[in-house]
Amino acid sequence: MRSTRSLAAANSGVTYLCTEKSTGRKYACKSVSKRKLVTKHDMEDMRREVMILQHLTGQPNIVEFKGAYEDKDSVHLVMELCSGGELSDRITAKGSYSEKQAAAVCRDIVNVVNVCHFMGVIHRDLKPENFLLGSKDENAKLKATGFGLSVFIEEGKVYRDVVGSTYYIAPEVLQKHYGKEIDVWSAGVILYILLSGVPPFWAETEKGIFDAILQGYIDFESRPWPTISPGAKELIRRMLTKDPKQRITAAEALEHPWLREGGEASDKPIDSAVLTRMKQFRAMNKFKKLALKVIAENLSDEDLKGLQHTFKNIDTDQSGTITLEELKTGLRRLGSKLTEDEIKQLMDAADVDKNGTIDYIEFITATMHRHKLEKEEHLLNAFEHFDKDHSGYITRDELKHAMSQYGMGDEATINEVLDDADTDKVSDCLPLVHYYLPTYMCT
Repeated sequence: MRSTRSLAAANSGVTYLCTEKSTGRKYACKSVSKRKLVTKHDMEDMRREVMILQHLTGQPNIVEFKGAYEDKDSVHLVMELCSGGELSDRITAKGSYSEKQAAAVCRDIVNVVNVCHFMGVIHRDLKPENFLLGSKDENAKLKATGFGLSVFIEEGKVYRDVVGSTYYIAPEVLQKHYGKEIDVWSAGVILYILLSGVPPFWAETEKGIFDAILQGYIDFESRPWPTISPGAKELIRRMLTKDPKQRITAAEALEHPWLREGGEASDKPIDSAVLTRMKQFRAMNKFKKLALKVIAENLSDEDLKGLQHTFKNIDTDQSGTITLEELKTGLRRLGSKLTEDEIKQLMDAADVDKNGTIDYIEFITATMHRHKLEKEEHLLNAFEHFDKDHSGYITRDELKHAMSQYGMGDEATINEVLDDADTDKVSDCLPLVHYYLPTYMCT
């Protein structure tokens, strides 16, 4: 195999496009640095992911696994190349969208859950980004990926690791007492987003989102819900039932009148604002990370008091970066009770450029107090950092330059993110509003 270019960063590695020399066939290759596989627990996680991929391969809505390979620096997982991109991209590229189309997508997602559970696997990280299209064809098959957090079901075992992605986590995961039912919850969150453009549980902080999940209130009053069929809302309620014992199973959901093939889902187009909201939701999360980094870089020594010292104490080899092992040791010295998986999640969240280590700015970004972010002068400084020509708004070129500067993807990825944000497609300015730059970037 030979690597040709980086496609995207994954939670635990970087995915490349590669070519099998003997056949010329293209594959996706997820390469995981051995610097991230430093403990017996890490190696067991890697072996489990390989075993799960081998176990599930051959199922129609799950990415095909080619094999696992190893060299002195990395472990390489070679899989089917899904060249059609992420599910979210395909949906938001549509000019219009109906309940029937949403039901077809959700049916594939729930089928993945059903197959996984039938074959003894809990996915544990279902989200739109982990569903890819096999090709660019209109009727391309949806393929599930992202099995790095998946586990085999052990009869009678209660799982306690807090894993998953913020908006899609089931309440029982936050309570550290769960089983396979969490995948149905995550699929229900995806269905809610498919029909409304936004997640059902929403807040400006991760804690706020988790509080909303635990509260369990689902908004079916705001637009477009009054125009959505009762069957769709009834299915979502059953998928987002707080008590996992009362929650609908994947097999039952596939038989639901709204979801089943030829069922009650309407052909009537959903409110066109849904696709716009979905694009803005996706773009916002990417730009928020960039804005945080800019603010972190521009904080004064006074603002950073204590954090510099903490970084030096954790960075024991004084290399200027923190490895996973250094982070584990440092947190233990601080009396942390975090589990291995929770520390890995913290590492992945802070490691914005996905190079396997946390640099100083990434550390500051991840640990600075929120009240520092909300100060008006910091927001203004961040805005001015992007607004290079001091015109009072941010152009596509200015934001593109900033994203390149901070290593936020290759040319194609950057253009895709900018297109997601530039919803009017008319001017060169971005009409974007989000948490940490709550100023209109263009009027």
